[in-house]
Amino acid sequence: STQKAALNLGMNVIVLDVNSDGWKLESEFGVVMDGDKPEHLREAIPVMGEYCDIIGVRSFADFKSKEDDYSEKILSQFIEFSGKPVISLESATRHPLQSFADLITIEEHKTVERPKVVLTWAPHPRALPQAVPNSFVEWMKIANVDLVVTHPEGYELAPEFMEGVKYEPNQDKAFENADFIYAKNWSSYTHYGEILSKDRSWTVSEEKMALTNDAKFMHCLPVRRNMIVTDGVIDSENSIVIQEAANREVSAQVVLKRMLQAIAEDI
Repeated sequence: STQKAALNLGMNVIVLDVNSDGWKLESEFGVVMDGDKPEHLREAIPVMGEYCDIIGVRSFADFKSKEDDYSEKILSQFIEFSGKPVISLESATRHPLQSFADLITIEEHKTVERPKVVLTWAPHPRALPQAVPNSFVEWMKIANVDLVVTHPEGYELAPEFMEGVKYEPNQDKAFENADFIYAKNWSSYTHYGEILSKDRSWTVSEEKMALTNDAKFMHCLPVRRNMIVTDGVIDSENSIVIQEAANREVSAQVVLKRMLQAIAEDI
């Protein structure tokens, strides 16, 4: 989506998967590099900066260290060492372009001025980061919506995101009169990176959607059918996941355009 957005703006795009397209990169400082990583981020990042005007970085949580993930160790090094503007395509703790796309989608499909938006945890077989729910909560807190978060015990998000947010432990009650249901799995923050539940009763079903105010269903995709959401819900007329995905191009294009304008103003 970001590559397409950049091409729409006439940009030349280089896509680099550091896991397969280049040297293995060392990110720790003070280590003796006698292993399988021949290049350090401290050199690789400024070299990338020499070749690019804007750098987009996608770095996932690895669940080895909550401190490293929540300090955004990788993204922060790109910001510090590249010498160029950096855009987060998803980081260990946030996915801002996705949340911007989510906001655009809600604005396009809302039928009331201040809709009720529910973020619900749903089961998944793998441990997933908190980046998408963190960002979604962060953006919805300052949007014109009534936000409710629902999840099983042990899946509380980091306090800096949940401050001031309504939490409802009962999923059915949270769904009542909702205008938008946003389903997403995430692993535990308190028991960092662990799966504490695969309770299928949290799967978003037709019966649960019937409790809502004819709510629209949202998910950032890809989605595991009949784990996160039933076929009947995601295939219904109220599913707006494709429109939501299309808006990822829109959100990226808006941000890139403004970054290019800022660069032009500095020249």
